[in-house]
Amino acid sequence: MVDLDKKVAVITDSNSGITQAQAKDLGIRVLPMPFMINEETFFEDINLTQEEFYEKLESGADVVTSQPSPEAVMDLWKEVLREYDEIVHIPMSSGLSGSCQSAIMLAQEFDQKVQVVNNQRISVTQRQSVLDALMLAGRGMTAPEIKEFLEKDKFNSSIYIMLNTLYYLKKGGRITPAAAAIGTLLRLKPVLQIQGDKLDAFAKARTSSQGKSIMTGAIRNDMEKRFGGAMADNIWLEVAYSKDLDAAEQFAGELLKEFPGFDIVVNPLSLSVACHIGPGSLAVACCKKIK
Repeated sequence: MVDLDKKVAVITDSNSGITQAQAKDLGIRVLPMPFMINEETFFEDINLTQEEFYEKLESGADVVTSQPSPEAVMDLWKEVLREYDEIVHIPMSSGLSGSCQSAIMLAQEFDQKVQVVNNQRISVTQRQSVLDALMLAGRGMTAPEIKEFLEKDKFNSSIYIMLNTLYYLKKGGRITPAAAAIGTLLRLKPVLQIQGDKLDAFAKARTSSQGKSIMTGAIRNDMEKRFGGAMADNIWLEVAYSKDLDAAEQFAGELLKEFPGFDIVVNPLSLSVACHIGPGSLAVACCKKIK
């Protein structure tokens, strides 16, 4: 049902990679994610830049991700609802953080005016969900309709990430020290995947070139077998990275040769992902375009 009288706001968190400045241009709000760094609280893109984050991470600081406080979430919603009738809130995947389930519980206090989207997205694919939500709101869809649409669309995306080091996976307890030592000795560059709500191992590469080739083949396979074809009018194609923009732009150029005609967007990986995988990681992602 199209309701042009309803004013629908779109809110996300900084896991989407959308900066506060970009949010202002888009007409949305971005909830900054908190980090505990050596027991001091920082907020992404508020008092913690990408450069400062990697400086602290590489210096060996103890970096722990956290959830926004209930007060921060509800205060933002209350502020936005003074101007808008409804909110579509798009947090990071419920499989990677508890912030989505927390938001769903908090939304019960807002009499259906806040619709929390649980569509298993993170980083650049979460960013695309935000852009899709804005488009759907512009078409006159209500917040419940946008939530339903995005959740039905949740599996129409893929991310593959090649790590430059196993150190941060070991530090976070995601692999054993023995596995990390063997991988480091063999100079392996693991390729991880995010499909739905899980971050899983996908393949092991011996070189960056092999890793990029594996990711390119995997993303092509997803486009052709799951998303209806590797065509620019059907797929959003994105490159993401942690710290090394030059490597990301080089990878985007290589992908363009494989997928001519695509408009490949390059964006940093969200810091909530980067703190677990470290600097120097490269990722390729795709999302099926909504019709």
